[in-house]
Amino acid sequence: MDNPTAPEVVVITGASAGLGRAIAHEFARRSAHIGLLARGLESLQGAAREVEELGGKALILPTDVADPNQVEAAAQAVEEQLGPIDIWINNAMTSVFSPFKEMTAEEFKRVNDVTYLGVVYGTMSALRRMLPRDRGTIVLVGSALAYRGIPLQSAYCGAKHAIQGFSDSLRSELIHDKSNVHLTMVQMPALNTPQFGWVKSRLPHKAQPVPPIFQPEVGARAVYYAAHHKRREIFVGGSTSIVINGNKFAPGLGDLYLAKTGYKGQQTNEPENPNRPDNLWEPVKTDPGTHGRFDAQAKDNSVQLWATLHRSWVGIGAAALTGLGVLFARVRK
Repeated sequence: MDNPTAPEVVVITGASAGLGRAIAHEFARRSAHIGLLARGLESLQGAAREVEELGGKALILPTDVADPNQVEAAAQAVEEQLGPIDIWINNAMTSVFSPFKEMTAEEFKRVNDVTYLGVVYGTMSALRRMLPRDRGTIVLVGSALAYRGIPLQSAYCGAKHAIQGFSDSLRSELIHDKSNVHLTMVQMPALNTPQFGWVKSRLPHKAQPVPPIFQPEVGARAVYYAAHHKRREIFVGGSTSIVINGNKFAPGLGDLYLAKTGYKGQQTNEPENPNRPDNLWEPVKTDPGTHGRFDAQAKDNSVQLWATLHRSWVGIGAAALTGLGVLFARVRK
């Protein structure tokens, strides 16, 4: 920032609920000025109240990120009312829980328009402002599913894979141009967010995140860290590391394992209501908050994430233990 004492100006897409709302809380505690982008006005108003209560300043911007003109208008409004954007966080998503053979072309396109192209459009609007100033950070919210697709979420997994490839390409261009704009991607595990109750579903039973499940605040802490440290990529949760690294070595084994467990693992025992509202085309008119229905199963912390964010201390500790081991061995000898 040009003025290090001024509040950070942050844009968060998908800020009305779940992870995006938890990210807004994380920045609000540091008095950030935050542009909150999402479609649902009622839930945006709830998020804004919480931001203000936590010490931040909120600007509500009803936006469908699948429309580049709406995204650009929101970016302009943020700069006019809050100031130059320091951090842009691309978090908005949608999905359809369905076997691919039962999806329509329109549904598949809509998931990609929001989840992938929404990231592209947000990044474009951020770069239009950051590149001339030669500063700023763009955070892409990814997933373990950016590397390993799972059944019943083909559109969402495809979109997250696309974001991963897009980030690699753009990062290389920024390095080539010697730009001081930083691009980072945070790969998430299963999170306890409201999406499982409002995403369109054709499953016979209610959808659930695949355990282990983490609270959205765990992911929010990782996003805040990524926005302030020069990390290329951050994995959140041991499960994310295992999935991504395991898929590099044995993708075929992953295919067989998910074919056997992926359908049941993404559903509870409760029957789904096929007529319930969903948010694929229009926002659900409610304020679901930050957490989903899985508080009893969700973890508040991740040892893996702590070690990732404190890897210098972990390295020092490992070196110290190694040195003590060598010293002890010599003394015994």
